[in-house]
Amino acid sequence: MSRRLIGWFVLIPLCALLVVFALANRHAVVVNFNPLAAADLSAPGAGMPLFLVIYAALFFGIALGGIAVWWSQGIFRREMKHFRKKSERLEAELAGYRRQSAAAADPAIAAADELGRQ
Repeated sequence: MSRRLIGWFVLIPLCALLVVFALANRHAVVVNFNPLAAADLSAPGAGMPLFLVIYAALFFGIALGGIAVWWSQGIFRREMKHFRKKSERLEAELAGYRRQSAAAADPAIAAADELGRQ
């Protein structure tokens, strides 16, 4: 419960700060991917609010970072899948050995096991 409360005490001011930032930066800026173009509003490019440019850059960076992390962890996911399959195979093998051991210790279990297979 305290973790959720701390989260609210951090998230609510952060959201309020983002809203205040967006309201304070509503003026249009020219977005142009040509570094040699002039920096005036009559230059070709798209005019949009500054906060949208910054939020888009943040979103793009977060998405690119998430893709990079997902890509780099692919090796570990493959290894986990391999070890999970190996673990399941070994557990099945161990269960078979336990049944054999129990059957060798008690002949009645061996007879019941044989009847179950038929």
